[in-house]
Amino acid sequence: MPVSAFDFDLPEDLIALRPVRPRRFARMLHAEGGTLADRSMADLPDVLRPGDLLVFNDTRVLPVQLSGVRRRDGNDVAIDATLIERLDAARWRAFARPGRRLKVGESVRFTDDMDARVEAKNGDGTLDLAFGLEGPALDAAIARIGAMPLPPYIAQRRKADARDAEDYQTLLARHDGAVAAPTAALHFDSVLLEAIEAAGIGMATVTLHVGAGTFLPVKADTTAGHRMHFETGAIDADTAARINAAKAAGGRIVAVGTTSLRVLETATGEDGVIRPWQGSTDIFITPGYRFRQVDGLVTNFHLPRSTLMMLVSALIGLEATRRLYSHAISERYRFYSYGDGSILFPA
Repeated sequence: MPVSAFDFDLPEDLIALRPVRPRRFARMLHAEGGTLADRSMADLPDVLRPGDLLVFNDTRVLPVQLSGVRRRDGNDVAIDATLIERLDAARWRAFARPGRRLKVGESVRFTDDMDARVEAKNGDGTLDLAFGLEGPALDAAIARIGAMPLPPYIAQRRKADARDAEDYQTLLARHDGAVAAPTAALHFDSVLLEAIEAAGIGMATVTLHVGAGTFLPVKADTTAGHRMHFETGAIDADTAARINAAKAAGGRIVAVGTTSLRVLETATGEDGVIRPWQGSTDIFITPGYRFRQVDGLVTNFHLPRSTLMMLVSALIGLEATRRLYSHAISERYRFYSYGDGSILFPA
């Protein structure tokens, strides 16, 4: 399909720079049976049925936004680096600004006791940094000095601050490894989680460590020409058994976020049975995909021409997706990571 089929125009003032507080008060656009209803995330227990199962991504975002200085010929240049992929105990792949002014072999000092040497500059605009620390010592240093890696459409408008340390982390975050948040789950606070449980709706967690590739634009002209990024994750045996049991009992499997959905579909066989899984996935879900496991999706509103728009279109149909987004824009829903949400079921 042409990538242009997933394009739309979004007024810039609809890009949310801060989330709604309390989290559950974000708006929620409910699409089911070909109809749309304007609701709140707090209404989720009423939209779902007893026996349904919500599946969350329990990855934890690392504070991988670093600020440092490159010194050359007695002159200092401020460098912002966003770590996007761990290569080994001492090396990370990163985006840097201004990356063009860094040369292979040069060092960037982040603190008095932590610097990194530019080991390589890659064709995709990333560079490889070799740190002077490694393993747990490096992890502790990053946790101490790093900030949350806000998405580009927020970071271009404001810097990350102390509030983002809480806002850009889900309540179910357990396993370190993501460099971007599974943002659909940002709407869930303790009050909403308790209401969901009281309504007889099940909850389970899987893991997918979200990579920076989730924000990369699709540069190909067609979906067939796009190469999907890899992300690592896991589903344990107990969770797989719970999902299979909920499905067998007639419950709907509702993924909270596109990352949870990608894990569920990766780990489910052609027979519809989900099995324990650990590894990496580059599953690319576009219109025409036959869903094996997921019946519904809680998700935010995504960037035009993105793989996430394609996934939503695969679930509810391209025309339904266009109606959904047209309605969201006309009703001034807030978009992207800190924006409002939706719950989607195929007609």
